[in-house]
Amino acid sequence: MSWRASHPSARWWALAVISLTQLVVVLDGTIVSIALPRAQADLALSDSARQWVVTSYALAFGALLLLGGRVADYAGRKRTFMIGMLGFGAASVYGGLAATGADLIIARALQGAFAALLAPAALALLTVTFPKGRERNTAFAVFGTVAGAGAAVGLVLGGILTEFADWRWCLLVNVFFVVVGLVGGFFALNESRADGENRYDILGAVLVTAGLGALVYGFSLAEQGWGSPLTITFLALGVVLLALFVWIESRVAQPLLPLRILTDRVRGGAFLIQAVAGSVMIGATLYLTFHLQLVWGMSAFVAGVASLPLPLGIMVTAPLVTRLLPRVGPRVLMTAGPLVAAAALVYLSFITPEGDYWVQVFPAALVMGIGMAFMLVPLQNVALLGVAPHDAGAASAVVNSAMQIGGSIGLSVFTALYAASLGDHAGTPGPDQLTTAYGVTFLAAAVGMVAAAVIAFTMIRPSRERVTPVSDAPVLVHAG
Repeated sequence: MSWRASHPSARWWALAVISLTQLVVVLDGTIVSIALPRAQADLALSDSARQWVVTSYALAFGALLLLGGRVADYAGRKRTFMIGMLGFGAASVYGGLAATGADLIIARALQGAFAALLAPAALALLTVTFPKGRERNTAFAVFGTVAGAGAAVGLVLGGILTEFADWRWCLLVNVFFVVVGLVGGFFALNESRADGENRYDILGAVLVTAGLGALVYGFSLAEQGWGSPLTITFLALGVVLLALFVWIESRVAQPLLPLRILTDRVRGGAFLIQAVAGSVMIGATLYLTFHLQLVWGMSAFVAGVASLPLPLGIMVTAPLVTRLLPRVGPRVLMTAGPLVAAAALVYLSFITPEGDYWVQVFPAALVMGIGMAFMLVPLQNVALLGVAPHDAGAASAVVNSAMQIGGSIGLSVFTALYAASLGDHAGTPGPDQLTTAYGVTFLAAAVGMVAAAVIAFTMIRPSRERVTPVSDAPVLVHAG
């Protein structure tokens, strides 16, 4: 019997351990972004290889989340949590000691794979630890707050470690969190698993992982030209594999992804919007940190602090949106939010090499965070609207996967546009060329936000009465 089982009040210690897991998973989405310019110079990474330091994590995380949820349900949530935590720590050490760019990219992919075990296991453990009532709402509020704060913590901590220690500590620092998580998990968490006969959909897992991988890799090759045979081949292969995955899922008894989750119009719209949000949060904002450091010459620490208005805008606005949601409904909020974010991105696209931070970046980042909050807070409720209890875990995993995969594809597309904007400049691009290329990525992100608004207006139409202000399954939010 665990310590938690013999001490009823110790469930709050379990909440602390589980929230720490959420912090690690979200933090790693931003902490490396700040360190990336230093890591690129140290390991001699090309611009195309640089994006894979971020993409490999997001892709492995998003592609394996569904399988990770099934593993947690079937093999045991505490066991999966402990294995995921241990593997995440080992991958972090590998990345922190990376001798080559390939080592770092592989380590980040391993981090994402083990995060795909950690995240659903932690969410499931939180659900069974706080099954109902006011304590459940409090626990999920704490869990969600940590998710929002994790992005900001990553930006500041990444800047501090890169500036005053070494970029490698942005990975090695995870060892501290892992040790605390393992010790706390051993004593504070109880084992639980799904009842009945359970079978893994191995073929489905292989197809969806391979299909998403081929699709993202195909988009990354677009930097060399959208019409190149290799680009077209991988994009086509990704589409075929994903189509085959859908066909298989419609025929197996225990599918990795029950298709009934996707066929609802409102829920499908929410998944599409989440993918677009991921492309902006993970893709476009990365280029903002590049501009702050590579063009304006900010130190890693100052750049991390300068990037805070975006996650802070989300955190400050989220409580207001939570109160507005049952009054005005999700459609209005999810249509207005992307348009506000799009306006901020258009404004940001006019950034100049000699610009002023308080005039060009601070207001744009803050307003973009406000717009993202109006979109992301209702999205979770809409995505889980009408989902049967036994499908709730899978639906939540799809929402989180959509953000990670959207971020992977978005970053690949933005990198291709960035490279095309630079053209054939001889030698290292200067501040003017870099600024122009970054501006193109911000405009592309604005177009994506407008598309999200159109999706919300045409597809998100649930009644206000059916939307609750408190969600039972928070989304993993990454801000860059």
